[in-house]
Amino acid sequence: MKVKTVRRVYLREAAVSLFLARIAVRVIPAARIFAWATRPPRRIRRFAVDETGWVLWAIGNAAAQSRSEALCLPRALAAHSMLRRRGIASRVCLGVAREHDNVIAHAWVEVGGDNNIVANPGTSTLTRLAEFGGSS
Repeated sequence: MKVKTVRRVYLREAAVSLFLARIAVRVIPAARIFAWATRPPRRIRRFAVDETGWVLWAIGNAAAQSRSEALCLPRALAAHSMLRRRGIASRVCLGVAREHDNVIAHAWVEVGGDNNIVANPGTSTLTRLAEFGGSS
């Protein structure tokens, strides 16, 4: 496939995944969403690093192009679902940080075991509270 076609396919899937993740966060109970996120992919593809980059790129661009604000949890869930669909094991992580007198919560996606690829940079100051999913 041409690069232009690959971009278009990934962007369409990311837009749909992001839309569905936004609806899921508003309608479905959190316990059920995280139970889904904990399930492993049906098949595991260990050497799909290039697809991981495409997924993260597509989610970032789809979120930037959407008319409504894309919060971190729907973005993380959408990326996690796209990665699972491709057989790439990932984790949805939740964390908090204290900034002045405020508590800030954040969700992100990690891929891999020892050398993590983090979907949202700048998460190093966060205290990890929970992770859903697994890595192989």
